[in-house]
Amino acid sequence: MSVFEYVALDEKGRQRKGFIDAPGVAAARQKLREENVYPVEINQAENKKGNALSEIIKFNIWQRVSAGDVSIFTRQLSTLLGAGMPLVPSLTILMKQTNNPLLRKSLAQIREQVNEGKSLTEGMSNFPQIFPPFYLNMVRAGEASGTINLVLERLADFSENQQALMSKIRSALAYPFIMFFIGSAVILLLMTFVVPKITGIFTDMHQTLPLITIILIAVSNFLKSFWWLILIIFAASIAAFRYTTNGTEKGKRLWDNVKLKAPVFGQINRKIAIARFSRTLATLLQSGVPLLQSMEIVRNVVNNIIIGEAIRKAGKDVEEGKELSSPLTQSGIFPPMVTEMIAVGEQSGTLEAMLNRIATTYETEAQADIMVMTSLLEPLMILVMGFVVGFIVVSILLPIFEMNQLVR
Repeated sequence: MSVFEYVALDEKGRQRKGFIDAPGVAAARQKLREENVYPVEINQAENKKGNALSEIIKFNIWQRVSAGDVSIFTRQLSTLLGAGMPLVPSLTILMKQTNNPLLRKSLAQIREQVNEGKSLTEGMSNFPQIFPPFYLNMVRAGEASGTINLVLERLADFSENQQALMSKIRSALAYPFIMFFIGSAVILLLMTFVVPKITGIFTDMHQTLPLITIILIAVSNFLKSFWWLILIIFAASIAAFRYTTNGTEKGKRLWDNVKLKAPVFGQINRKIAIARFSRTLATLLQSGVPLLQSMEIVRNVVNNIIIGEAIRKAGKDVEEGKELSSPLTQSGIFPPMVTEMIAVGEQSGTLEAMLNRIATTYETEAQADIMVMTSLLEPLMILVMGFVVGFIVVSILLPIFEMNQLVR
């Protein structure tokens, strides 16, 4: 069976697009006609060399599948499987109703492979850009235990929880950032267009100007003449920073260390990383993934080399027979409350519940810290903007006052 992408017309003349399984083009046309759909164009959804559809999708930089799309798909697939519907018809339904063309093509390929007798995990593993290792390991554990619908439900809960947390963080930081860029743009506009016209009057009068006004004129002339240079330096700095922190191992390690030790921001980043570690590990363990395998997956999820190394070392110690809480305590990264709660969970057999409780606590604390930080940033930014505007106003008014005194 092959997957064909088609463009067709229904009985009312409306255009329809989709995918269909058939042995060949003729069979695909026949199946569409049986559905009272008249094909206009049919193309095989594979490249000429027979590579998997994932190879085509991999290079499509204009399309992407967001975490929200995957979360919705996961929730809907869990619901359909939980209602007793077989896997292939469930994938067919979801393939037809998804609005994301990239996800639709991926589901068509996955459905074809499941039809051929492969597992859902094997089908999804061809699309690592959509289904990460964390997702695949949970699905594999669900298939092995026969609880795929419950595992998918946990996956959907986990994804929605992470998206909600990040959405709250972005919302809290949005206002200060918008205020900063708008304020900077207004000041730049004043310095490059308004101030030169006003200070030009003072220059034409050949009057001795106060030092503060001379400084304002010098800054204004520099910004007016070299604004392009400032933009180039700014863009180059961002590019250099991104390359250093993402392109080199040493730079990434240094930046990850700074993110954990920076005043205010360090504590927030640490809490977010601990919450992500706890929530991910709890979700994996609840889905039946072994602890050592879960630790290896979590190490890549926390997105911090320093914490990742601590988790890797803890995994080695656990493999040697030690408890998880002991190496985490020795790392010095995880607070005593976290390691103590993990120790209690290990001793009482409720590790997953304890990890979920830790995650909830630190997610709440991180959100509260961010709200406090943004509430302090707002008046601070207003104060800085007021100082800059005040400097401009005083620099302009001071020569005017001196001129009035000379006239008198």
